Amino acid sequence: MSDIGSGDEGISSQKYHGQGMDAGGNNFDSGQQQQEQELATKMLQIQSKRFYLDVKQNRRGRFIKVAEIGADGRRSQIFLAMSTAAEFRDHLSRFSDYYSSLGPPNTDNVPDDGKLKSEMMLKDNRRYYLDLKENSRGRFLRVSQTITRGGPRSQIALPAQGMIEFRDALTDLLDDFGTDDGGYKGELPEGRHLRVDNKNFYFDIGQNNRGIYMKVSEVVPSLQVKSNFRTAITVPEKCWSRFRDIMADYCDKMSRAQLSPQDTHQGGSGSGRAGSAQPGREMDTFGGSSASRI
Repeated sequence: MSDIGSGDEGISSQKYHGQGMDAGGNNFDSGQQQQEQELATKMLQIQSKRFYLDVKQNRRGRFIKVAEIGADGRRSQIFLAMSTAAEFRDHLSRFSDYYSSLGPPNTDNVPDDGKLKSEMMLKDNRRYYLDLKENSRGRFLRVSQTITRGGPRSQIALPAQGMIEFRDALTDLLDDFGTDDGGYKGELPEGRHLRVDNKNFYFDIGQNNRGIYMKVSEVVPSLQVKSNFRTAITVPEKCWSRFRDIMADYCDKMSRAQLSPQDTHQGGSGSGRAGSAQPGREMDTFGGSSASRI
């Protein structure tokens, strides 16, 4: 269970109402509220911030949503697979030990980027960056969640003094619900790349709490700006076979049309001319509501 596809989701729990929060997060539960069950929740008050740790379950497995509520009511959140939450818990112990070994803050001896210690976690197509930092307001652990190939970034900032309390709360939840993510257990295929003229196509296989998917990205050099223009589609694994069949059908039709162009000019003496009617477009409909798509 993990990541994918992406997109922020709205306020999904009554406990967040009335806080004046913006929408944040990622696609672990975007559009899935009606299919999810909240199994447990813990709230921590650390300095001026509140942190909610929600264990959720849907048809694909379990995960933990961590929401940070600032003093001004703004919300940030990240999503952790159960196995990732266990890895994060272990990192919290090491970060806390390192933090305890530090002396008092010294503004004259802080790295330019403010980072004191950093680690990285990788889960399927998601990366988590853990940075113990220091600024004029103190020391804190910033946890950033990103999606590979330029996806959106979401992050929380945990005051360093609260790392042990946060770790203990996370440990309680993992003791109760385990570290099994559910879903597919095998190794996902590696990504592929195809170049056609000035275009690049990337085929990446990923997995999130709604299943396995293929992300097809098209990258075209932009003449207006010094960067590339990227578009992408996401195809759920349950319809790959039909997607392949449709592509094969079009390839077959184009091959026959190119090999026998004279066939398009032959036919009976009907009342209409060949090619005068527009054929209907074939449409495939897959079961389930739009919210269940990747």
